[in-house]
Amino acid sequence: MTLNTAMRFVFTAIGVAVAGAVVWRWQTNGWGSLIWLASLLLMAAIRAPFAKQTRENTITEKHQIIVERVLLAIMAIGTSVLPVVHLVTGALGFANYSLPHWATGVGAAILAPAYWLFWRSHVDLGHNWSVTVELREGHDLVTSGIYKRIRHPMYAAIWLIVITQPLLIHNWIAGPAAIIAFGLMYFIRVPYEEAMMRKQFGHAYEAYCERSAPLWSKRL
Repeated sequence: MTLNTAMRFVFTAIGVAVAGAVVWRWQTNGWGSLIWLASLLLMAAIRAPFAKQTRENTITEKHQIIVERVLLAIMAIGTSVLPVVHLVTGALGFANYSLPHWATGVGAAILAPAYWLFWRSHVDLGHNWSVTVELREGHDLVTSGIYKRIRHPMYAAIWLIVITQPLLIHNWIAGPAAIIAFGLMYFIRVPYEEAMMRKQFGHAYEAYCERSAPLWSKRL
């Protein structure tokens, strides 16, 4: 067994154990915790084939490497670590609050269009997608599909996903953590991401910005 195979086995075992613990404690944490877990797994499932695809592309330029690592670490804490700690151990129970079932239902309902947009963004972006801000060999300026009217539909989808977390996880720490973490990611990352695109594509990107909205377009 290679080291990579062993690592994958360990992480898979940890993931299964965590998922099992969340399911086991759902009556304590509320049924929203099951929706949150399903959301986390769905995000991973959607991204997996695209992540595999982009690993095969040669990176030609990376930006803000240290900043990116910090932002991704904060995202992991806000969207995964704190919710898991709370749901599995109950250690953050002192900060719990209570919402009616309909509020949890609203959170679950929001996830349906959010994940359609999330999936569609990956499909339309294709080999140009990557987790970090970087350019790859043969990088294209995508202005069709969902990107025709929206410059950052994937970010729009993630905004919808993170605002559901406090509706699904009723805890003042684990709930809003995703919104705070992604807010930092979005407002710090987008300016230098767009600067990279302007540098790479020049007037074509400027023209695209003029006819598209950052997150939402009524003309969509």
